Amino acid sequence: MITLARKKKESGGGGGGGNGGPTTGSTAGGTLSETPKRISIREFLLVKEVQELEQNLPTTCKVTFHDPNVLSEFTLVISPNEGFWCGGRFKFSILVPEEYNMAPPKVKCLTKLWHPNISVEGDICLSLLRLNSIDGLGWAPTRRLKDVIWGLNSLFTDLLNFDDPLNIEAAEQYSKDKERFQAKVREYVSAYARR
Repeated sequence: MITLARKKKESGGGGGGGNGGPTTGSTAGGTLSETPKRISIREFLLVKEVQELEQNLPTTCKVTFHDPNVLSEFTLVISPNEGFWCGGRFKFSILVPEEYNMAPPKVKCLTKLWHPNISVEGDICLSLLRLNSIDGLGWAPTRRLKDVIWGLNSLFTDLLNFDDPLNIEAAEQYSKDKERFQAKVREYVSAYARR
């Protein structure tokens, strides 16, 4: 488990002078003054939020950090256990920008799927991923990574929105012929999202 103390120590925020202040030393040419690297607000928040994620992740989700020292980039896999996409495995890349928590994470779906709120190219229509949202449910500094993950997970169940689609063709197909829509979803799951 990642702890703030360990992260601060790794980044130089807790070593040297004992109080976290600057350290000094001597070199052949005189005195060397070093200032430890300060931990960014983003890193501070991510340490806390990643610990919270580990405890509150939906059972259909799995988070993978490819580098345990880089908490700002990770992969989310959602494996819905109900609905149209049941049996599929959908991978998302999540990049937390330096401006976090004033700006939302950047999310891309890496698995090709047939969905009204996710384009075939992987763009996602989810209010909380937008800085400014018409419905007033967009990103706010009070939101957290768990909100993003729960929101993405809900796109496969209760947040599924055919009335405000990103993939208009998928939404129109659903309104005209639900059976053909479901068949196309299954076709995409079989071709791109098998567990």
